[in-house]
Amino acid sequence: MGFNKKKADPISDKARALSDEIAALEAEIKRLDSQLQRPTAPRHGSTGALLQSPESNRHSETPVLPAAVREPVFENINPAKLAPREELPELFNELGVRKYDLPALLRRLRSQFSGPATSNPRLVNYLAAGGVHGLRPLRYEKRVARKRFIWLVVTLAVILYGIFYIMVLSRH
Repeated sequence: MGFNKKKADPISDKARALSDEIAALEAEIKRLDSQLQRPTAPRHGSTGALLQSPESNRHSETPVLPAAVREPVFENINPAKLAPREELPELFNELGVRKYDLPALLRRLRSQFSGPATSNPRLVNYLAAGGVHGLRPLRYEKRVARKRFIWLVVTLAVILYGIFYIMVLSRH
């Protein structure tokens, strides 16, 4: 009756719903694009302003731009990142050679060994807690990996101890 039916995968369901939504949006974009009336008058220079007839210039002093011409979109830029770093004088010794900066070295090493910041921390927490059905939680996987490592180290230590013991007995 339904006993052999597989459980629905929430991730694939969400992906399917998003792809359907994307297809609907693309169809709407095509419909709106076909409705858009493109001006057929020649353009003036590279500004995108339309040339107007002499009659329309008599009535108004400013040229009228079509609705299709829009303002540009500007991004926020952090000027602190663009400006070159100024070297502090206390970072150099009396000969002009840069001093060894141990804390900066430790920060760089720590950043090399730490993983990159996640783009979606809520998803990481969700996966770590075992919130997705059918997937094991990350804490379980870490525990299994930790136990394997401990058994490997113990086995290797016993083997090395046996080899060392045999070498010592062979000398006597």
